[in-house]
Amino acid sequence: MTFKDILKITMNLVVLYLAGGLLLAAVYAKTSPIIFKKNEQEKKEALQKMMPEADVIEKLGDWYPHEKHAEYFVAKKCGELKIKKVKNEETGKMKEEKECINPRTIGYIVQTFGKGYSSYINILFSVDNNFRVQKIDILHHAETPGLGDEIVLDYFKNRFKGKDIEHLKVVKTETTKYIQAITGATISSRAVAEDGIRNGLEFLEKALKGEVKHEPSASREG
Repeated sequence: MTFKDILKITMNLVVLYLAGGLLLAAVYAKTSPIIFKKNEQEKKEALQKMMPEADVIEKLGDWYPHEKHAEYFVAKKCGELKIKKVKNEETGKMKEEKECINPRTIGYIVQTFGKGYSSYINILFSVDNNFRVQKIDILHHAETPGLGDEIVLDYFKNRFKGKDIEHLKVVKTETTKYIQAITGATISSRAVAEDGIRNGLEFLEKALKGEVKHEPSASREG
């Protein structure tokens, strides 16, 4: 093979890689806004599920359990909720906007992470104004199938209803006062109840009192 042949092959590969890169960039530019909107809609639905009686759910800030980015929110009920139609500047179509009159806070929603047996567990939970747990949801985990993965089942999640910070403690014996551990999965149970939700609730109470302040950092995991 001559130097001319090698140069020709090299140039063909460069052109191929450039074309592939441009194609990927074009696909990303086309799909990223769609993916972003889909993710935002899914987040909105997940938050509403945590506090279905809320008319408005507003982000209060960010925090970083286990150096992972998480958010916390306030849920409000409107004294009066007005729906008005406005024109969407991007699409030109009419869309509905809510106007919340005389809102009152009915609770809070916190995203948190707990260190489980084989994964960091991404958790969402809501509390009322007395800081008692109303609902929890497991957004993501990789716990052991047939054991730790039972954290997603209703029988376990329902054990958190009405619990305050003093009763978010996992025990292995049968109980309704505290959180009964999943059989054979105490680590996963504690990751959700203690490392995740109890720590998240402690953070929320301090944040609302102005005792903590967390700034985003580029070195932290998103």
